[in-house]
Amino acid sequence: MRVHHLNCISGCPLGGLLMDGFTSDSIRGRLASHCLLVESADALVLIDTGYGLRDVADPRSRIAQIFLTLIRPELREEMTAVRQIERLGFRARDVRHIVLSHLDFDHAGGLDDFPEATVHLMGEEVRSATARRTPLDKLRYRPAQWNTRDKWRTYEASEGDSWRGFSCVRQLAGLPPELLMVPLVGHTLGHAGVVVERGEGTLFYAADAYFYHAEMDLERPRCTPGLALYQTMMEKDRHQRLLQQRNLRSLRRNEGDALSIFCAHDVREFEALAGRPLARPAQVSEEAASRAAQHVRA
Repeated sequence: MRVHHLNCISGCPLGGLLMDGFTSDSIRGRLASHCLLVESADALVLIDTGYGLRDVADPRSRIAQIFLTLIRPELREEMTAVRQIERLGFRARDVRHIVLSHLDFDHAGGLDDFPEATVHLMGEEVRSATARRTPLDKLRYRPAQWNTRDKWRTYEASEGDSWRGFSCVRQLAGLPPELLMVPLVGHTLGHAGVVVERGEGTLFYAADAYFYHAEMDLERPRCTPGLALYQTMMEKDRHQRLLQQRNLRSLRRNEGDALSIFCAHDVREFEALAGRPLARPAQVSEEAASRAAQHVRA
């Protein structure tokens, strides 16, 4: 099971060093929009979508102005998931499944680019996002991005199995058993992570359960002041969010190098896993081109 790491449009948040921990020559920092493309035996699976083509074409109709100002995403078409997938030699319709961690605007913006894909997400996330009960909910959840709602398949956090200390972990309908959805409630009420179990090591995409790599440090977990403030501003359940971070650190301690935990927005984590700079789209190789051709012929 091959996994491609995609940065589906960087964020440039106000705060520079206070945000990302390394930008010292600008008031704007850098954040990733880390998504995964998984090549399964008979289909492609996209884990989160980042921003999409319609966000690039008309951002003001799809993203709240306050986030366009605060985060200022680098709206480059070549960095959208669909364009990077095409660069890898695939087609949009080869993506038959999308596993969505949550419905925030920077994770769900590309849903429209894959109209044939089944979208898997937590039922509580759908209920919370569609209710949009608070002013912040109205800003973070953008129904203009949800034109494929008839393709959504939901799962309840009260059901599932135990997995390495986490409860209610779910296999997903129509997907290989190596892909698991793990409830990580806190950032939103239906927030989830995604596990990809592979022979060469397990990947645990924790999405927005944390934002900064050092939050997973086993000895002295810490976060930049800017991202700590942003997480507090965006959290729906603080107790659960901090509990999930403790659970993730315990998992890292227990599993060691056999498991890689990473979040959606940390630049260092993305570049280490992708093996390329944040601003560079995925590149096709001869091996990848051959596999893509096989998908197309199928």
